[in-house]
Amino acid sequence: MNSALHSEKPFLAALAGKVATTPPIWLMRQAGRYLPEYKKLRAQSTGFLDFCFRPELAIEATLQPIRRFGLDAAILFSDILTVPWALGQKVEFLEGEGPKLEPLFDRDDVDRLNLEGLTERLSPVYRTVSGVASSLPAKTALIGFAGAPWTVAAYMVEGHGSRDFIVAKSFGLAQPKTFERLLEIVTTATIEHLSAQIEAGAEVVQLFDSWAGVLAEAEFLHWVIEPTRTIATALRARHPSIPLIGFPRGAGGLLPSYARETGVTALGLDTQVPLGWALDVLPGNLPVQGNLDPVALVVGGKALEDGTRTILARAKGRPVIFNLGHGVPQTTPPEHVAELVRLVRGG
Repeated sequence: MNSALHSEKPFLAALAGKVATTPPIWLMRQAGRYLPEYKKLRAQSTGFLDFCFRPELAIEATLQPIRRFGLDAAILFSDILTVPWALGQKVEFLEGEGPKLEPLFDRDDVDRLNLEGLTERLSPVYRTVSGVASSLPAKTALIGFAGAPWTVAAYMVEGHGSRDFIVAKSFGLAQPKTFERLLEIVTTATIEHLSAQIEAGAEVVQLFDSWAGVLAEAEFLHWVIEPTRTIATALRARHPSIPLIGFPRGAGGLLPSYARETGVTALGLDTQVPLGWALDVLPGNLPVQGNLDPVALVVGGKALEDGTRTILARAKGRPVIFNLGHGVPQTTPPEHVAELVRLVRGG
């Protein structure tokens, strides 16, 4: 990457390994229902996927938290389940229930998925990326993203969210060749989707493996690490200057293996990861991102201040990006986000 660009954008500098007195900050789900301006915007769409696929709305949703809080990075407003939709699977979002997909049961279902024309079907997403890229302040970076193959495949098989994804795990163990083919399809789709976001103006991409923590070690190595390594290798070959952040939520003791074997540029840490342990076992030059408890952000006050200062003190002396250990909860008062930004920046 261009060193001048690093000096202008603190987020990119941290990903390049620069240690800063004041770390850059952005928040997962920083655009969303906790913001009153988002609620007004959301009312203009006929459904969540319609919202994601209308660039004029998605651009505005992406920019809202940047205008309000001055965060160091914007993340594309979209959803990880746009990829199954683009592959031909029925996907809908029901108010109060979350995502619903038509489940995959066997090899015939998997073989009906269609990679051809995927980026054309997702072209509204890339128009959003381009529109945001041309609208951001000079020092604000733009993050594109996708769901990691295991997490996306788990939704595709299960048909909805789950605490343990027993159906998806059972599918993978009972029909290993079919599940392997599904992971291959989703991995290829993810590479193309992230690459198209980069070509449209994303300066960083993040892989959300939100359900990595439900897997045993053998499945984690095969279903999380291997596809992530394939994606990282392919993106590095196509876009060598673009960082990739991996976020394997719940990985716990498997984080060192993930960091060592996937080739990600930086590692997102969830709330359950003991930060001191992670900083001891992970490479010292690996940028880390996280991991404030989102509940502390909801509560504010002393809980927010103590949690923030603890992370800043423990991460001192290494490249770090301040973030939550998961997304901003819907019940978060916006003024608490403003207070968090002030605390991180030494106010």
